[in-house]
Amino acid sequence: MPVSVARVENLRVVIDGRPVVDGVSFTVSPGRCTALVGPSGSGKSTTGLALLGEYPAGAEVSGTVTVHGRAGYVPQQPAAALNPARRAGALLDDIARQAGGARAERAERVRSALRAAQLPEPEQVLRRFPHQLSGGQQQRAVLAQALLSGAPVVVADEPTTGQDVLTRQRVVAELRAVLARGVAVVLLSHDLDVVRELADDLVVLNTGRVVESGPAASVLAAPRHPWTARMVAAAFETEPVPPAGERPAGEGDIALRVEELTAWHGARRGGTTVLRGASLTLGAGECLAVVGRSGSGKTTLARCLAGLHRRWSGRALLDGDVLPRSVRSRSREQLAAVQYVFQDARASFDEFRPVLDQIARTAVRLRGTTPEAARSEAAVTLAAVGVEAETAARPPGGLSGGELQRAALARALLARPKVLLCDEITSGLDPVTQRGVRTLLAAVKERTSLVLITHDLAVAASLADHIAVLDEGRVVEQAPAAELLASPSHPFTRRLLDALPQ
Repeated sequence: MPVSVARVENLRVVIDGRPVVDGVSFTVSPGRCTALVGPSGSGKSTTGLALLGEYPAGAEVSGTVTVHGRAGYVPQQPAAALNPARRAGALLDDIARQAGGARAERAERVRSALRAAQLPEPEQVLRRFPHQLSGGQQQRAVLAQALLSGAPVVVADEPTTGQDVLTRQRVVAELRAVLARGVAVVLLSHDLDVVRELADDLVVLNTGRVVESGPAASVLAAPRHPWTARMVAAAFETEPVPPAGERPAGEGDIALRVEELTAWHGARRGGTTVLRGASLTLGAGECLAVVGRSGSGKTTLARCLAGLHRRWSGRALLDGDVLPRSVRSRSREQLAAVQYVFQDARASFDEFRPVLDQIARTAVRLRGTTPEAARSEAAVTLAAVGVEAETAARPPGGLSGGELQRAALARALLARPKVLLCDEITSGLDPVTQRGVRTLLAAVKERTSLVLITHDLAVAASLADHIAVLDEGRVVEQAPAAELLASPSHPFTRRLLDALPQ
């Protein structure tokens, strides 16, 4: 086996006259994990895809990328790599067929690849279509495809972004198993906890350039470049947990009360129930964090409260008044009072209109403000969240992920809400940008109540007054944040806390 399985030398990728990757070089070795880290727009994904021979349309490319064989790829959204019209077994058999052999031999190679990808019951997976697999099973099926093809290197693009700590543990185990087989892994990630667990070598990118590289343990322990130092400090410095019961909510200062909320998809009978009798209380000026595994019902809960999911029963009361289930049945005042900030900020904006105009429209539509006054107020609010007027005058494509997330917050704040629902809005952000958003949310909490939907217990610990834990659609525990984090009473909460990186 060669000393290196892949080498990138002085790679430069220019789009519309702007270098998005500028002189990047590194070597990938067998059985070792090379992590590429950096903020959104730093060139991580473009560099990773170059190992697959893929570049953005119209890009000018120079430098060399050498791979001894064909690289495998595990995308952040694994369903995109699976044919929805074919069973997983047929997809994997197509890959096995390329290496030849009788049907029985190919079938055994397929099962072996699935087991190596940490799927202990391959027969069940082989019979199913991609939509019948969970997100984790889809991810492992894609990983099995890469192993079956004999790829010497696997590019894993943000495999833990948006995942709860238990799922993150599983992904780390999968990638460790791949490394143990002598396959190299190129990990593109914002998650420095995972990088610290997996990476042998670290390449730090910023604005398309390598600002620091070396053994991962050394770089994380003693970063030399200022950007690396900021990133490490933002990821690993401990933040204080709010004092337990600092502001107990009495009967007179309840902003939002949820009573026996049950939600389902499809017809009530024969459909899928995703929430079962959830009851929660949010105090005025407080932050309630709702945590749990992917698929536990967190986002459905937030969408019900926002009026975006109509198939639910129970009651939600805002300042004691019942909220209609559907956004279509809510008054303008009720729409303004409960605002939702989406996880995917980019998808929530019109890609063709300036961001400033879209934010100003909130004040016009929900508060009756004149267009001129709304634009002025929008500019002031954007500046307060760290988005300058020149930046806000661009369409969404001209803003970074962090800038768009701040703009989405500004848009919601322009409604002057009583309750702000934030759905995983720190997921997918680099540690420095994530810390900035957390600081912003802490300031927002001074004037509005927050419901924070998150898989990240560290984010919950830094912001929440109270935490509610969801598991399989049920609230299994809720308590003041410090109390719950120090002495959880439910076994599932203890599992979540035990899975946290040390």
